[in-house]
Amino acid sequence: MSNLAAQTYLSPSEYISLERKSSTKSEYLSGRIVAMSGASNAHNIITMNTANQLYNQLFDRNCLVYASDMRVGVNTPLSYLYPDVAVVCGKPRFEDDVFDTLLNPTVVIEVLSPSTAAYDWHEKFTRYQQIASLKEYLLISQSRMHVEHYIRQENRWVSTEFQDIAGVVPLSSIKCELHLRSIYRRVTLA
Repeated sequence: MSNLAAQTYLSPSEYISLERKSSTKSEYLSGRIVAMSGASNAHNIITMNTANQLYNQLFDRNCLVYASDMRVGVNTPLSYLYPDVAVVCGKPRFEDDVFDTLLNPTVVIEVLSPSTAAYDWHEKFTRYQQIASLKEYLLISQSRMHVEHYIRQENRWVSTEFQDIAGVVPLSSIKCELHLRSIYRRVTLA
Protein backbone atom coordinates (compact mmCIF):
# COMPACT_ATOMS: atom_id res chain seq x y z
CA MET A 1 0.00 0.00 0.00
CA SER A 2 1.48 3.36 -1.02
CA ASN A 3 1.15 6.90 0.14
CA LEU A 4 1.43 8.81 -3.12
CA ALA A 5 1.86 12.21 -1.44
CA ALA A 6 5.29 11.66 0.14
CA GLN A 7 7.79 11.96 -2.71
CA THR A 8 11.42 12.98 -3.17
CA TYR A 9 14.17 12.28 -5.76
CA LEU A 10 17.25 10.10 -5.21
CA SER A 11 19.72 8.13 -7.30
CA PRO A 12 19.22 4.34 -7.32
CA SER A 13 22.25 3.78 -5.07
CA GLU A 14 21.06 6.47 -2.62
CA TYR A 15 17.63 4.86 -2.53
CA ILE A 16 18.98 1.34 -1.89
CA SER A 17 21.34 2.60 0.81
CA LEU A 18 18.56 4.47 2.63
CA GLU A 19 15.99 1.70 2.13
CA ARG A 20 18.27 -0.90 3.70
CA LYS A 21 18.64 1.25 6.82
CA SER A 22 15.01 2.36 7.07
CA SER A 23 12.36 0.93 9.35
CA THR A 24 9.71 1.86 6.75
CA LYS A 25 9.39 0.91 3.08
CA SER A 26 9.42 3.12 0.01
CA GLU A 27 9.21 2.34 -3.67
CA TYR A 28 11.50 3.84 -6.31
CA LEU A 29 10.12 4.99 -9.67
CA SER A 30 12.87 6.37 -11.94
CA GLY A 31 14.24 8.67 -9.23
CA ARG A 32 10.93 9.40 -7.52
CA ILE A 33 10.43 7.93 -4.04
CA VAL A 34 6.94 6.79 -3.06
CA ALA A 35 6.48 6.15 0.65
CA MET A 36 4.54 3.03 1.61
CA SER A 37 1.87 3.28 4.28
CA GLY A 38 0.53 0.59 6.56
CA ALA A 39 -2.00 -1.93 5.30
CA SER A 40 -5.56 -2.48 6.51
CA ASN A 41 -6.82 -5.59 8.26
CA ALA A 42 -8.51 -6.83 5.07
CA HIS A 43 -5.36 -6.16 3.03
CA ASN A 44 -3.21 -8.18 5.44
CA ILE A 45 -5.65 -11.10 5.60
CA ILE A 46 -5.99 -11.27 1.81
CA THR A 47 -2.22 -11.11 1.36
CA MET A 48 -1.61 -13.93 3.83
CA ASN A 49 -4.51 -16.06 2.52
CA THR A 50 -3.14 -15.73 -1.00
CA ALA A 51 0.49 -16.38 -0.04
CA ASN A 52 -0.58 -19.34 2.08
CA GLN A 53 -2.51 -20.96 -0.79
CA LEU A 54 0.51 -20.60 -3.06
CA TYR A 55 2.99 -21.77 -0.43
CA ASN A 56 0.94 -24.92 0.23
CA GLN A 57 0.74 -25.77 -3.48
CA LEU A 58 4.42 -25.04 -4.15
CA PHE A 59 5.85 -26.55 -0.96
CA ASP A 60 7.70 -29.42 -2.61
CA ARG A 61 8.46 -27.72 -5.92
CA ASN A 62 11.34 -25.52 -7.03
CA CYS A 63 9.46 -22.28 -6.33
CA LEU A 64 9.54 -19.65 -3.58
CA VAL A 65 6.69 -17.45 -2.34
CA TYR A 66 7.49 -14.02 -0.91
CA ALA A 67 4.91 -11.91 0.93
CA SER A 68 5.16 -8.12 1.22
CA ASP A 69 8.80 -7.51 2.12
CA MET A 70 10.69 -8.76 -0.93
CA ARG A 71 11.62 -5.84 -3.14
CA VAL A 72 11.41 -6.46 -6.92
CA GLY A 73 13.79 -4.66 -9.25
CA VAL A 74 12.85 -3.51 -12.75
CA ASN A 75 15.60 -2.39 -15.14
CA THR A 76 13.63 -0.28 -17.64
CA PRO A 77 12.49 2.14 -16.40
CA LEU A 78 14.62 1.68 -13.29
CA SER A 79 12.24 0.89 -10.45
CA TYR A 80 12.12 -0.90 -7.11
CA LEU A 81 8.68 -2.12 -6.06
CA TYR A 82 7.19 -4.08 -3.17
CA PRO A 83 4.46 -6.42 -4.43
CA ASP A 84 2.14 -7.94 -1.84
CA VAL A 85 3.05 -11.43 -3.06
CA ALA A 86 5.74 -12.57 -5.51
CA VAL A 87 6.52 -16.08 -6.72
CA VAL A 88 9.73 -17.17 -8.41
CA CYS A 89 10.19 -20.62 -9.89
CA GLY A 90 13.65 -21.90 -10.60
CA LYS A 91 16.73 -20.15 -9.22
CA PRO A 92 15.94 -16.69 -7.84
CA ARG A 93 18.21 -13.94 -9.16
CA PHE A 94 19.05 -11.00 -6.93
CA GLU A 95 20.54 -7.60 -7.62
CA ASP A 96 23.51 -8.14 -5.31
CA ASP A 97 24.79 -10.28 -2.45
CA VAL A 98 22.38 -8.75 0.09
CA PHE A 99 19.58 -10.87 -1.51
CA ASP A 100 16.80 -8.35 -0.85
CA THR A 101 15.95 -7.32 -4.44
CA LEU A 102 14.45 -10.06 -6.61
CA LEU A 103 14.96 -9.66 -10.36
CA ASN A 104 13.07 -12.61 -11.84
CA PRO A 105 9.56 -13.08 -10.41
CA THR A 106 7.24 -15.40 -12.33
CA VAL A 107 4.02 -14.14 -10.70
CA VAL A 108 3.34 -10.81 -8.96
CA ILE A 109 0.21 -10.09 -6.93
CA GLU A 110 -1.03 -6.74 -5.63
CA VAL A 111 -3.88 -6.34 -3.14
CA LEU A 112 -5.73 -3.14 -4.00
CA SER A 113 -6.80 -0.54 -1.52
CA PRO A 114 -9.06 2.36 -2.50
CA SER A 115 -6.15 4.82 -2.28
CA THR A 116 -3.68 2.77 -4.38
CA ALA A 117 -5.80 0.92 -6.93
CA ALA A 118 -4.94 3.27 -9.82
CA TYR A 119 -1.24 3.26 -8.88
CA ASP A 120 -1.08 -0.56 -8.75
CA TRP A 121 -3.09 -0.98 -11.94
CA HIS A 122 -1.32 1.65 -14.07
CA GLU A 123 2.08 2.74 -12.76
CA LYS A 124 3.22 -0.52 -11.20
CA PHE A 125 1.75 -2.84 -13.83
CA THR A 126 3.41 -0.83 -16.62
CA ARG A 127 6.76 -1.31 -14.88
CA TYR A 128 6.23 -4.97 -13.99
CA GLN A 129 5.49 -5.71 -17.66
CA GLN A 130 9.16 -4.94 -18.44
CA ILE A 131 10.35 -7.96 -16.41
CA ALA A 132 10.99 -10.72 -18.95
CA SER A 133 10.43 -13.53 -16.42
CA LEU A 134 7.01 -12.22 -15.34
CA LYS A 135 4.23 -14.41 -16.72
CA GLU A 136 1.21 -13.46 -14.59
CA TYR A 137 -0.02 -10.43 -12.65
CA LEU A 138 -3.00 -10.37 -10.29
CA LEU A 139 -4.89 -7.47 -8.80
CA ILE A 140 -7.05 -8.45 -5.83
CA SER A 141 -9.62 -6.01 -4.46
CA GLN A 142 -9.84 -5.72 -0.69
CA SER A 143 -13.22 -3.97 -0.72
CA ARG A 144 -15.24 -6.32 -2.96
CA MET A 145 -14.87 -9.84 -4.30
CA HIS A 146 -12.93 -9.14 -7.47
CA VAL A 147 -9.70 -10.52 -8.91
CA GLU A 148 -8.17 -9.38 -12.20
CA HIS A 149 -5.79 -11.94 -13.67
CA TYR A 150 -3.36 -10.88 -16.39
CA ILE A 151 -1.34 -13.48 -18.28
CA ARG A 152 1.42 -12.76 -20.77
CA GLN A 153 0.69 -14.25 -24.18
CA GLU A 154 3.62 -13.48 -26.44
CA ASN A 155 3.74 -9.64 -26.64
CA ARG A 156 0.41 -8.84 -25.01
CA TRP A 157 -1.35 -9.26 -21.68
CA VAL A 158 -4.75 -10.97 -21.63
CA SER A 159 -7.06 -10.34 -18.67
CA THR A 160 -9.80 -12.35 -17.01
CA GLU A 161 -11.95 -11.22 -14.10
CA PHE A 162 -13.23 -13.37 -11.23
CA GLN A 163 -16.04 -12.16 -8.95
CA ASP A 164 -17.80 -15.26 -7.64
CA ILE A 165 -17.08 -16.99 -4.32
CA ALA A 166 -16.78 -20.29 -6.23
CA GLY A 167 -14.28 -18.79 -8.68
CA VAL A 168 -10.87 -20.34 -9.20
CA VAL A 169 -7.97 -18.38 -10.73
CA PRO A 170 -5.68 -20.68 -12.73
CA LEU A 171 -2.00 -19.70 -12.55
CA SER A 172 -0.71 -21.73 -15.48
CA SER A 173 2.89 -20.48 -15.29
CA ILE A 174 3.33 -22.08 -11.86
CA LYS A 175 0.64 -24.77 -12.15
CA CYS A 176 -1.39 -23.48 -9.18
CA GLU A 177 -4.93 -22.33 -8.49
CA LEU A 178 -6.21 -19.57 -6.25
CA HIS A 179 -9.71 -20.10 -4.87
CA LEU A 180 -11.63 -16.90 -4.21
CA ARG A 181 -13.28 -18.60 -1.24
CA SER A 182 -9.80 -18.95 0.31
CA ILE A 183 -8.50 -15.54 -0.80
CA TYR A 184 -11.40 -13.83 0.98
CA ARG A 185 -11.59 -16.20 3.97
CA ARG A 186 -12.37 -14.22 7.15
CA VAL A 187 -12.55 -10.90 5.27
CA THR A 188 -15.60 -8.72 5.79
CA LEU A 189 -16.55 -7.06 2.50
CA ALA A 190 -18.72 -3.96 2.22
